[in-house]
Amino acid sequence: QVQLVESGGGLVQAGGSLRLSCVSSERTFSRYSMGWFRQAPGKEREFVARISWSVGRTYYADSVKGRFTISRDDAQNTVFLQMNSLKPEDTAAYYCARDRHPQRLAVQLQTSEYDYWGQGTQVTVSS
Repeated sequence: QVQLVESGGGLVQAGGSLRLSCVSSERTFSRYSMGWFRQAPGKEREFVARISWSVGRTYYADSVKGRFTISRDDAQNTVFLQMNSLKPEDTAAYYCARDRHPQRLAVQLQTSEYDYWGQGTQVTVSS
């Protein structure tokens, strides 16, 4: 059983920054691409960013492109999400997730393509 534990959420004013972390319990963490998703109250969970295994190729939702940066440290079994220029519409619970297939490079935007999820960390951006 893989455990993913997010941290780093909080309350921030518009224009501020936060850095989210997600630590995996899995020894083969480096073989999997990882994603960040978010879910606002009353809305569906939506894709935010993805980083591939090995080459670290990144992909972002249009709504966060240029403001958010996803990265990973395989030695620490950790994936990060640096969020800058935050907006009130970024308010949501943020979740990290593991691609259900190892060594897959193709971008996956659907929640069904991820099999393990963290418990989420709340990000609230005030105006």
